[in-house]
Amino acid sequence: QLQLVESGGGLVQPGGSLRLSCVASRVRLDYHDIGWFRQAPGKEREGVSSINYSGGRTSYADSVKGRFTMSRDNAEKMVYLQMNNLEPEDTAIYYCARARETWSLLSLHANDYDIWGQGIQVTVSS
Repeated sequence: QLQLVESGGGLVQPGGSLRLSCVASRVRLDYHDIGWFRQAPGKEREGVSSINYSGGRTSYADSVKGRFTMSRDNAEKMVYLQMNNLEPEDTAIYYCARARETWSLLSLHANDYDIWGQGIQVTVSS
């Protein structure tokens, strides 16, 4: 079974930090962009960030620029999302996903991704 598995979520106070991880199991990440998405209750899924295969290029949603940093370790088949200065508005279920194509788009559109993790809860609250 093709899998992406997220970890590292939880409850954090406003201004705090969390580091999300995503590991690939029986999923090839070679040459594929990887994205992080989130979905808050009652809202549509939105793109948070994307990274190309080498890790040299990234894209971020305006709402997280300067606060979130995405990285990847291809040897370990791991992808990370470092989230700093968290705000209550960041509360959501966070998903990692593999882009459908092998050419880099750094897309933040969910339709450009075909393999998804099960999601992990991030709650920012005092």
